[in-house]
Amino acid sequence: MSDPTHTMPKLHNAMWPGLVGKEEGTDHPPISFEQMLDLTAAAEVNGQKFEGIDCFLFHPHTDPDASEDDLKILADKVAARGLKIGSLVAPVWPGTVGASAMGSSEDQAKFKLAIEKACRIAKIFNDHGVREYGVIRIDSAEGTEKWFEDPAASTAKVAATFQEAGKIAADHGERLAAEGEICWAGMHSWRDVLNLLEAVDMPQTVGFQADLAHTYLYLMGYNAPEHALLKEGYSDEEFWAAYKTMTDALRPWTIDFHVAQNDGTVHGTGAHDKTGRHCPADDPNGKVDIVKCSGYWLEGAQERGVKHICWDGCMFPNEMLEQSATWNTILDAMVKVRSAHGWK
Repeated sequence: MSDPTHTMPKLHNAMWPGLVGKEEGTDHPPISFEQMLDLTAAAEVNGQKFEGIDCFLFHPHTDPDASEDDLKILADKVAARGLKIGSLVAPVWPGTVGASAMGSSEDQAKFKLAIEKACRIAKIFNDHGVREYGVIRIDSAEGTEKWFEDPAASTAKVAATFQEAGKIAADHGERLAAEGEICWAGMHSWRDVLNLLEAVDMPQTVGFQADLAHTYLYLMGYNAPEHALLKEGYSDEEFWAAYKTMTDALRPWTIDFHVAQNDGTVHGTGAHDKTGRHCPADDPNGKVDIVKCSGYWLEGAQERGVKHICWDGCMFPNEMLEQSATWNTILDAMVKVRSAHGWK
């Protein structure tokens, strides 16, 4: 008898909450890949466990220049815990492999090199068998300040770099998902990221990665007041009308999806710019109805090639991340999203 849930979206946990905003020698040091893996594998809600992970392709979790043998060892560690690997975060930022997508020709070459390295790793994982779906996640690797000096020219430069990156990805059978987050140049509002995706004009290869926490800040126009769809003190009716406007515009581009919660504020730790504050799935200050909001993004997702959904909760205190109860609560939210909006 076949598994009736075999085409349901798989439930993944992200590894990068152990890295983003973490710094050695502070009270929030990086959490190792293996510890994040163990925390993920241990979570369970009514017999349901996480089915995979999404990975960040940089130190200390993954050496982007690791040998094929070392990458197979990493893949074995994931598979041994009954997990798959889905989407991969390309190391596009200055200080990793890449550099600004709207920078000099040298910067843009570094950005493309990061995509090449991510595609190489993806192929090794695919050939191993631990990866069967997912995308490669990118952003503009540039803050908003420089973009505002010349918005049109800046978006054009980012689009040109994304087009070249898209060609690299397509040659490797991969797709790129641009992360919607208020801290990235040209991607800092729902309208600006839509303009960027339309300028790239590669819908089969370059799409959008929607995160419930970050896209909430899009509604409020945090870095682009002119594109705000809501004002403080909004009613429920106003919220859902605004949410429909945003998701109707970006959903056709959405090829990767993060379940998350946000309390309506911005936050940054370590070297990470301030962006929408992720908070626990059950946070009483959460502004997002996780299950209902997810449905707006996941409508038609299967037809867009989405085969998994992933939790994202960055810049949580290590003490919280290292508690098993945290991951059970997160997994419970993921199960509820899939139960409401999964497909068969």
